[in-house]
Amino acid sequence: MHGPEIFVPIFFLGAVAAVWITRLSTRHRERMAMVEKGLSSEEIKAMYLRDVKRDPLASLKWGLLFVLAGVAIMLGNFLHDRYGVDKEAIVGMVILFVGIGLVAFYSIAAKKTGE
Repeated sequence: MHGPEIFVPIFFLGAVAAVWITRLSTRHRERMAMVEKGLSSEEIKAMYLRDVKRDPLASLKWGLLFVLAGVAIMLGNFLHDRYGVDKEAIVGMVILFVGIGLVAFYSIAAKKTGE
């Protein structure tokens, strides 16, 4: 019999599949509700395009967060290997660096929007 390590990938893939199926069915129900209300396909497309164009700085935000989280993990692993810093410090570093990324994003977004 396999140990608990076999259940982790099965559970993970099942969870990903459940989220994906839920997303698709919700999107389908939303579109069907729009069609029932009498919206044309062009109006539906315009609604989705308007939603996409709402936040042009979203890619910048996610890019900053992922890059700084990666830097925190790499730095934490380096400090662990080189100086014997506890592995738990990596979690704190990720939280700190992601917070720094959010503050940096806020300052960049404020300059771009003129606030």
